[in-house]
Amino acid sequence: MLYTPILGTLGFVLSPDRQHTLLVHRNARPHDDHFGKYNGLGGKMRPDEDVVSCIKREIMEEAGITCEELKLRGTINWTGFGAAGEDWLGFIFRIDRFSGTPFTENPEGTLAWQRIDRLGELPMWEGDRFFLPMVFDDDPRSFHGHMPYLNHQPVSWDFQRV
Repeated sequence: MLYTPILGTLGFVLSPDRQHTLLVHRNARPHDDHFGKYNGLGGKMRPDEDVVSCIKREIMEEAGITCEELKLRGTINWTGFGAAGEDWLGFIFRIDRFSGTPFTENPEGTLAWQRIDRLGELPMWEGDRFFLPMVFDDDPRSFHGHMPYLNHQPVSWDFQRV
């Protein structure tokens, strides 16, 4: 069977003190599949982009800042994740240094710095709780996982680090 996922990037911008990350609270569009959830920044890759160009563009569009230093922390194969059950292949980045002043809102919702050690208290996609600790840990290896979704809930989570 041919696998044709939507390719996307997801970025987590670190504050200069490395204690906070910039998240969007998806509260601007009630019909948004992500409505009410907190999420990193990112989106779909365009045909003329590589993943680094994509995350840099998405961060600029969604937060108004320029990525100066970033790390690919991992990849996730989210099968069945989309609103109509589409598969997504996501490239997860941590942005360690940026320039500019982040927006306070964008068309998707409110942007704000959130404490990394309290992310688990925020409403977010349930599956994010599995991989977020690896985005911010000090392990130099990247993670590569598979997280199938059914009815907007993760069914399982398998990963390896290399």
